[in-house]
Amino acid sequence: MTHENDLATAFRDLHVPGSPLVLPNAWDAASARLVETAGAAAVATTSAGLAWALGAGDGDRLTRDQALAAVARIVDTVSVPVTADVEGGYAEDAAGVAETVRAVLAAGAVGVNIEDGRHTGGEPLRPVAEQAGRIAAARGAADAAGVSLFVNARVDTYLRGAGEGVAERLALTLERAAAFLDAGADGVFVPGVVDPETVEALVAKVDGPVNVMAGPGAPPVARLAALGVARVSVGSGLAQAAHALVRGAARELLTEGTYGSLTGGLDFGEVDGLFRR
Repeated sequence: MTHENDLATAFRDLHVPGSPLVLPNAWDAASARLVETAGAAAVATTSAGLAWALGAGDGDRLTRDQALAAVARIVDTVSVPVTADVEGGYAEDAAGVAETVRAVLAAGAVGVNIEDGRHTGGEPLRPVAEQAGRIAAARGAADAAGVSLFVNARVDTYLRGAGEGVAERLALTLERAAAFLDAGADGVFVPGVVDPETVEALVAKVDGPVNVMAGPGAPPVARLAALGVARVSVGSGLAQAAHALVRGAARELLTEGTYGSLTGGLDFGEVDGLFRR
């Protein structure tokens, strides 16, 4: 897997605190190519956008095979490194997460996001030790394959409202981040928080690259860079915006019989040309 490891090393080197890797998340081959041609240094998938494109909801509702087949198509369509959002790892246990990572590598991706939240039963977050074991299994599978896979450990404390109050939530986040980094994660992803004070505290106290999820209302990338963030992504934001355009254009066509929403669309030849390499 020499080529994959070269891509993995290149992807890892893009995580620079203060000069963040910016990832407009894609959900299919077409969106991935558009992101690449816009100048992205890498492509990240969005699990929600990918699930919607396959007719499923977000939250571990896809099978491993469904998700990774879509990732493989994206990898085959672009030339830049691809990192895959694999939700909770599409597995019940650590051994299953290792199997998912092997499938990720077989698909050609060189990074993964693995979240510590769970969508069915019990507490909203997996116990720290259990999730650390899942991260360690991912690391072990990648190391055994000889690929320097970038494991981004997602900490869902803010998304799930874990902890009582600001101080406790931050402390809980830092505890989980430290455990996951010790288990072999390369970076920490904390979606649901963009206020500068908290982001600055995370950057100062997390011993690894910090990834935040931005969108409308969040500080611009330049401000996040100044805070020391190493990676900025937008989750399902691009997919949501694209789907809003589809709905608006469809409603206009069906109710008004006009086509104004289609103005500004990409030229047919330009889009078709993306796939004639």
